[in-house]
Formats: sequence, C-alpha cells, structure tokens
Amino acid sequence: MLESLHVKNLALIDEAEVQFDKGLNILTGETGAGKSIIIGSINLALGAKADRELIRTGADYALVELVFWVEDPAQKKAIEALELPLEEDRVILQRRIMENRSVSKVCGETVTARQLKQLSEILIDIHGQHEHQSLLKAAKQMEILDAYAGGDLAQKKAALKEIYGQYREAERELSENATDEETRRKECALAEFECTEIEEAALVPGEDEELEKTYQRMCNARKIEEAVAAAHALCGYEGDGAGSAIGRALREIKSVSAYDETLQEYERQLLDIDSLLNDYNREMAAYLAGLSFDGAAFEQTETRLNLVNHLKAKYGSSVEAILAYQAKAQETIEKYRDYDAYREKLVGRVEESRKKALLLCKEISKIREKNARTLSEQMQQALLDLNFEQAVFEIRLEGSEEHMGENGWDQICFLLSTNPGEPLKELAQTASGGELSRIMLALKTVLADKDEIETLIFDEIDTGISGRTAWKVSEKMGILGKNHQLICITHLPQIAAMADSHFVIEKQVSEGRSLTDIRELSGEEIVRELARMLGGDQITEAALQNAEEMKEMAGKTKHY
Repeated sequence: MLESLHVKNLALIDEAEVQFDKGLNILTGETGAGKSIIIGSINLALGAKADRELIRTGADYALVELVFWVEDPAQKKAIEALELPLEEDRVILQRRIMENRSVSKVCGETVTARQLKQLSEILIDIHGQHEHQSLLKAAKQMEILDAYAGGDLAQKKAALKEIYGQYREAERELSENATDEETRRKECALAEFECTEIEEAALVPGEDEELEKTYQRMCNARKIEEAVAAAHALCGYEGDGAGSAIGRALREIKSVSAYDETLQEYERQLLDIDSLLNDYNREMAAYLAGLSFDGAAFEQTETRLNLVNHLKAKYGSSVEAILAYQAKAQETIEKYRDYDAYREKLVGRVEESRKKALLLCKEISKIREKNARTLSEQMQQALLDLNFEQAVFEIRLEGSEEHMGENGWDQICFLLSTNPGEPLKELAQTASGGELSRIMLALKTVLADKDEIETLIFDEIDTGISGRTAWKVSEKMGILGKNHQLICITHLPQIAAMADSHFVIEKQVSEGRSLTDIRELSGEEIVRELARMLGGDQITEAALQNAEEMKEMAGKTKHY
C-alpha cells in the first residue's frame, strides 16, 4: 500500500507530507485548493510528463517521493523480476524535476521511464476521467473480462501467442518463397556458385585474424629487426650496455658487503637483476637469430589474406560469417532442387499451426463466454447496489476465424440499458460520465478478489452523482476499502463520511504567496468539514448535526 507522499517545491506546494493508512482515505477541500495537485504529484512520481512550469517560483527543483509497503508475495516477485530493489519490504520512489531534465530513482537506484511504468502497474491503479472513458474501448473491455477469467485463460492465451507467431512466420515464409521456375533456377545457380567459391577457399575459423597479424609482422620485419637489435645492444654485456654496468656495480658492492649486512641485501638484489638481464639477453639473441624475411612466405600470406578479404567483402565481416552464409546458400540449393517437396512441407506447417491456433481460439472463447455470463450477473447486482435500479448489463462476445489473432478470435462489447423497455446499447451510446464512474467502481468491486494491486486511487468518482446514488457509491467504496487501500478525492459529503482516514487540502496566503497544504482531520474537525461540504459559507448547528448523523450512519454501514 502507499504509506506516504512527500512533495516539495511543486506548483502551490512549498513542502507537504501525508501519511496514508489502510482502507478508505478521503481527500476533500474547497474548489481551487489544489486537490488536483496532490493526485498530479503521485502521477508525476510514477512517470507522468513533467513540465518545468510545475517547479515552484524561486526554487531550483521540484521533488515528489512515494513510499510503498509491499507485503504481497506476488507483488514482491514481480518487482524482483524487474530487477528493482526493495528496502525492508518497502519501495521508495523518488522523482526530482529540474529545469531541463528529471531524474527518477527507486530505493536510490536511477531507473528508466519504462521501468517506472512497469513498477507503477504493479503497485497502484489510478482511475480518473480518462480511465473511465477507456471503458468505451473494446480493448479495455476485453482486458477486464480476461482479468476476471484469471489464470486458466492466461495460460491458454500464452500458448496461443506462441502458436500464432509460428503460424504467421510460416505464412510469411510461404509467401516470400512463391517464385516461378526461372527465378528458382537463377537463384539456385547463384547459390551453387557462392558455395563452390567459399568451399574452394577452405576457410578455417579465426584464420583472418591470424593472417592479419602475420602480415603486419612481415610488413614491418626490417623495423622490428632494427629495434630488437638496438634493445639487445643497450642491455648487453659489451661496451656501455646495461649488462656491463650491472656487472661493474655488482663487483663494487661485493668488495664491501662483508662489512655491512644491509649491503649484503643489496648484493642479492643486484644478483637477481643480473640473472634476469642474462635471461633477457639470451632470449633476445635467439629472437634476433630467428629473424629473417622470406619473400615467398610473404607473398603466400598476402595472397591468402587478399582472398579472405575478398570473400569477407562479399559474404560477411568474418570467416565465421562467411561460413554461415555458405550454410544458408546450401539450404537454398537443397530447397530449390526439390522445390515441390519444400512447398508441400511449408504448406503443411502453415496448416498445422493454423489448426492448433484455431483450436486454442475455440477453447479461449469458451472460457470467455462462461466468465462473461458470470461477470454480467455479478455486474448486474453491483450496479443495482449503485442505484442502477432498472439497469440491464450484458457482455456480448462474437467470434469468427476471420478475426483470429494472438489474443483469440473474439470481439467484445459491454452493453447497457438504464431504462425499462429500452434496448441494450454499447456504453458509448448510453452511459453518461457519472454512469461510467459508477460502472468502473462496480467493476473494481467485482474484481476486488482477483486484483493483486492493493492501492486504488479514484479521482472524480463522484462526477454527475448526488443524493441517494452518492450514498450507494459511498457504501460500495466502503466495501472495496475492506480489502484494498483506496485514496479518493471527492466533493460529496456522503462519500467523505465513509472515510477511514480523512484529509483536507487547504490553500492559504503567506507573505503574499499562495500555499497549498494537506493535513489529516480527527474528531470534531471531520464533522466540521462534512458540515462545510453540506452547507454554504456559514456552518450552522443544523449542518453540524446533519454531519454528525451522516458520519454515524456511515459508521454503521461499514460495520454491517
């Protein structure tokens, strides 16, 4: 769950911190107090687009920090799969927004936008007006039904994705190899020429690198000989060579080392140096003796290297790549020498994979149809609980082979009728904004036992509702809050009264500047805030009494 939110230098917020709790967390406040900034800051931390204009005037940066407590083993496993850290079962997510860039970190480690998106999908589910509108899309409706169907369907879909991929690949190969006899003859002849050319070269893996080294050494033979000879002379035991100097130094130290133990240690060191230098000079002399320039060998190496480079220019950047090209050319030869058998085999692959895919589509469709009926029944009851007294809800599925894809062949449609006698219509044709909010809430309630995401945020859940409907929504959120952490911004006292934790967002003016702050209410403060939401500018005794009754009624409902 989301334990805390810390915001600094963001829009109207100087610095604010809030500790959320389990159950239903309600956020209220006057219009324009900055409620949208709070939800917006959570979105920013989770990777939403950041505008530098959000940085508070006079500040160098804005900071948002979220702390999640992760208890569910499935969530922990999913986070570990992203190779992201946990600190004592907590995810500390921080985003710093600066003038020209922003940096996101998870438990101190910098993360990419993609990692942040994947992490947010594990930890939190945010529902605002945009998410409600997504209910109108068939893809979202299918996603909801599949989530309800659960693991058995997920396994079938994974199998279908693999088989469908094989089917499409076989189809592509079949299409690309639909060639006439003349084209096949030319391609086969070319492949035979290429195979012969490569085969005659008798290439050895790694040969090109060794040839290059040998060639470079031969090209610089004279330079190598001069440098080695000079080095040998400088370290030798003739004239002014280092060996001669070390020998003289050793004789000098030997003449006095008997008088001082320290000098004896120096003598041993010089003996070691003299021994190493002797070994070095012998090896250098042997190397010099072996140096010779063989014109025939040089010509042979150069010719071989030119051949290898010629083949590399045509067939690949290394000997290994050339040999791989040869193997592929050999496959082409074999394919075209018995083209009819090849085509027959390919057609067989297409048909076999298609049959397997269609069989899986059929099985997937049956699972969806079964779950669509159950989900429709549960949604019918959930909508009734949300004051859709005369509503009829239905999930309609249609499937055909022509629509087969990696997700199956089904096409889905959520249908709703809100008035008796009216035909079922698609949500886009019949549901208002407020109705979409309630439908989403009904879905979340039905899916609560299957949803691994613990924290749900509802923004504008009360759009277009009031009165008895507001109470129904409030009751439903109270039920959902028993198994999930809910964070909800609302304008309705009926919903606010159901809060397990109630926070107020306030805007004040300090030193000529507007400031937004958030704090948790308790006791009489909660009643007064409910009274403010019920009444006008003046909080009357009647409003306070009404607020107390509303809070008491909500308490009884939660413990029902």
